[in-house]
Amino acid sequence: MHLRRMAAVAVAIGLVAALGPSGTALAGGTGKGNLGRQVLPANDGWAASGPGTTGGSSAADDQVHVVDTRTELIQALGGDNATNRTNATPKIIFIKGRVGGFEGLANGCADLADPAYSLDAYLATYDPAVWGRVNPSGPLEEARVRSVANQTRYTQINVGPNTTIVGLRGATLTGLTLMLDSASNSIVRNINFVDAYDCFPAWSPTDGSLGNWNSQFDLVSVRRSENVWIDHNTFSDGDNPDSEQPVHFGRPYQVHDGALDITHTASLVTVSYNRFVARDKVMLIGSSNTVGPDVGRLNVTLHHNVFDGTLQRLPRVRFGKVDIYNNYYRLAGDSFSYAWGVGVQSAVYAENNFLSLGDGIAAEDVIFDWGGTVITEKGNWVRAGSARPAQVGLLDAYNAAHDPDLGADAGWTPTLRHGPVLPAPLVPLATLALAGARL
Repeated sequence: MHLRRMAAVAVAIGLVAALGPSGTALAGGTGKGNLGRQVLPANDGWAASGPGTTGGSSAADDQVHVVDTRTELIQALGGDNATNRTNATPKIIFIKGRVGGFEGLANGCADLADPAYSLDAYLATYDPAVWGRVNPSGPLEEARVRSVANQTRYTQINVGPNTTIVGLRGATLTGLTLMLDSASNSIVRNINFVDAYDCFPAWSPTDGSLGNWNSQFDLVSVRRSENVWIDHNTFSDGDNPDSEQPVHFGRPYQVHDGALDITHTASLVTVSYNRFVARDKVMLIGSSNTVGPDVGRLNVTLHHNVFDGTLQRLPRVRFGKVDIYNNYYRLAGDSFSYAWGVGVQSAVYAENNFLSLGDGIAAEDVIFDWGGTVITEKGNWVRAGSARPAQVGLLDAYNAAHDPDLGADAGWTPTLRHGPVLPAPLVPLATLALAGARL
């Protein structure tokens, strides 16, 4: 290892150690030693199943890196972004400062666009008044697809198994997707994820009654992986929110997809102490309604997260056994849709969460039926507007306002929980003090 890199690693370890001898300032009591060597505590959610989640904790000294550029991040992950997802060597990567997915591109999206693509031409060609209500096709749509492939190769950063990625104080990944595809036994902590925007959204005229623009890129995507721990991160669109996007074909030009999506047979994931701020689509668990490989997978634990000004998919669940406990929801805005999406064959267990509901949001709006049949819901408290908080049966409220009713027994009881479950009234204090990246 070069002397400069060795010195940077030493500084990183010293900065991390400043969090406290046990990491309690960041991780709510996880392990001793520096953050790069910390592992998921025993029984801490679904990611503690089987062998547990150790990430790159066993990395040799020459596999401990500090990076502050996109190029250095790719190099630390194995050297070639196209093949890094197969690099199973244990490794610890500290992120320093602000790392951008479009780094090195003088003109941003324009440098990734296929020569045959332009947005103006796309809008003129596929305007429903001209093209009709059928999916785009032909050379211009093919050029858009090639443009998306260019962006995927550049801004999607592929992570392999046995990896720990930790942000030093103030670390930000912006304009990129951290892709954990076939990246079992991985840990991602203390990073500010910002604005993974799609340069080339797709027009889907049959998506809903009016059509929709759809985007491809998540801030973090977990696919075909087991034993993954996502902890103490912050997710937002930064200064590029969906609310500021233009309207095309009468629909918002959607440039963002999920904050943290867990799909394509992924399972055994723990999502803890994160902040999701002012986003539309937040967390999709499950790829489609098709009964197939996802059955028996998609088992995820969410605890001590803050969902602040988020609008939908908090999370939306298909197939999986998903434990949602001790999370704090601050829900507001005319565009709010729902929090817990009960999808096909899902088994959601929602316990001791605290929900603050803004004007126009009622208790019956928290749950949405996406083709599921059951949810266990217990011990959750609600503060509606300025009213005093109280325990509210959110499933009872949903069933009173909607038909058909959802059943009250998800068919399982969580056993993988690290430490006591807090009473719901204590959740705002605990989560606001501890959740999110250290900025």
